[in-house]
Amino acid sequence: MAELRYNPLLRDWIMVASNRQNRPHMPKGYCPFCPGSGKVPDEYDVHVYENDFPALSPNPPEPDPVETALYKTRKSFGKCEVILYSPEHTKTLPELPVEHIGKLIGVWTDRFVELSNDPNHEYVMIFENRGEECGVTMPHPHGQIYAYSHMPLKLKTELESCRIHHEESGTCLLCDMNKNEVEFRKRIVIENEHFLCYLPYFTDFPYGVFIVSKRHMTALPDFSPEEKRSLAQMLKDTTGTMDQLFDRLFPYMMVLHQRPVNGDDVESYYHFHIEFYPPLRDKDKIKWYASSEMGAWAAANPMAVEETAPKMREAYERYLRKEGRMS
Repeated sequence: MAELRYNPLLRDWIMVASNRQNRPHMPKGYCPFCPGSGKVPDEYDVHVYENDFPALSPNPPEPDPVETALYKTRKSFGKCEVILYSPEHTKTLPELPVEHIGKLIGVWTDRFVELSNDPNHEYVMIFENRGEECGVTMPHPHGQIYAYSHMPLKLKTELESCRIHHEESGTCLLCDMNKNEVEFRKRIVIENEHFLCYLPYFTDFPYGVFIVSKRHMTALPDFSPEEKRSLAQMLKDTTGTMDQLFDRLFPYMMVLHQRPVNGDDVESYYHFHIEFYPPLRDKDKIKWYASSEMGAWAAANPMAVEETAPKMREAYERYLRKEGRMS
């Protein structure tokens, strides 16, 4: 079974993909993403891999005949891809050289452009799940791309908020957030020439940082080569800082928020940024996204970000010392 089912309560589409029940945990002594597996090239830097268990497909089957006047179904058009960050099985994002992360950003950009060309797609989401706490079953370093044929509700809500803010103030909401955070300073963790990393005033998670471009841009293809290199450095530094927080591999969900595709022009009011949703609140304590969050979309952060931002800045300094970039 593979289809989209409409939720009339939320006016949103749900992906149904029974094939994902068969997703394996990685077998001992074997990884399909490693060179020599027969599933990937024997040599690669960054590799695009067709998802073996896609929730969306360019050629989806007909939906099951269960539609009614109330309950709508439609084909699950879209695309699901896996992006292999490195041929090295144990390498994580912060362990990769900046130049290598630059190649990854280049692949992200190319795939965003290519997937945007399909008129069936409305949104292209690039993301990474890292760590067992986030449900990762294949530890080889990788991220994913989903090209949706519908605009997911959270992204639709965010875009609408940005549009309304622009209509009311004449300014970009994310630009105004950047300005507020720079003026306050205490929630900023890392800053380089082209990007800011900060714990926004309202984040759901104790260490839920945003990476936001300083220049008003809507998607990766807008970036100059210098900005892409700055983004590579920022991604390395941000994830490396997270690993220093509790001296362990830090689990996170990372999502690139970019303009929608094949839809309205949002250039005047939307702004590229990356959101992190890390489930740890301490070394061995999870900040659960439980009933209030799931049932009401009413987040409860157990720590004020003014408390956690200094801890992240201290972790960043430890990371710089570890990298030999601070004496």
